[in-house]
Amino acid sequence: MIQWQRTNRTDLVQLLPEAIVILPIGATEQHGPHLATGTDWMLAQAVTEQAVQQVGDRAARPLIVAPPLPYGASDHHLPFGGTLSLSPETLLAVLIDLARSLAASGGRRLVLVNGHGGNIGVCHAAAAAASSRYDVNVAHVDYWRLARDIGDTPVPGHAGRFETALMLAQDEALVAERHPRDDTPAGPMIDDVQLHTAESWRRIDGYTDQPERADAETGRVWFDQLAVALGDRLLELAEAL
Repeated sequence: MIQWQRTNRTDLVQLLPEAIVILPIGATEQHGPHLATGTDWMLAQAVTEQAVQQVGDRAARPLIVAPPLPYGASDHHLPFGGTLSLSPETLLAVLIDLARSLAASGGRRLVLVNGHGGNIGVCHAAAAAASSRYDVNVAHVDYWRLARDIGDTPVPGHAGRFETALMLAQDEALVAERHPRDDTPAGPMIDDVQLHTAESWRRIDGYTDQPERADAETGRVWFDQLAVALGDRLLELAEAL
């Protein structure tokens, strides 16, 4: 696996005109009382690295993994504490600047692997801006959208069963004890309509569904499926970008 930060400038300048650079992006924010605040960026990085390790030698282009961006648009979590957030405007500027830097080094292809729901719109806007301003082809994938056979578990939720199981599979030390709720409140969703209200997050205490149902074995199965699916997408993008 080629990692940007472990590669010298000479090799990067040679690789970048034909390579795809993959940037994991997440957030550092509260994940309920039981999950590490780095959950989003750590999972985005982990699934990216496993996917690249699996398919890197089969891809039509070199795959270069950039250092993860550990901060995202998380202002809605600030009232709970434990959150380091960028405003959406700042995050948009950061992503566009990174694409500008990539282009300045000869790079022409970028894939954003997003691990945080609050980043979705910003990633979309950054991809559109970078492609028009700097002639960089940009793809954006929210890794959880690749999940299959999850049953009735909300995906991605927020610090619920899905993310908790994935983190248990990565490092059980990052998951604290979880207690069932007497009456599990609904998350900030009405069917396919996304709600953005402070009250909805307060009502669910900053996390969704039933994290106490999560286990490491299931998390490993889900994580491996996600990595395989992302690897397949990277192989497709190596042909398309």
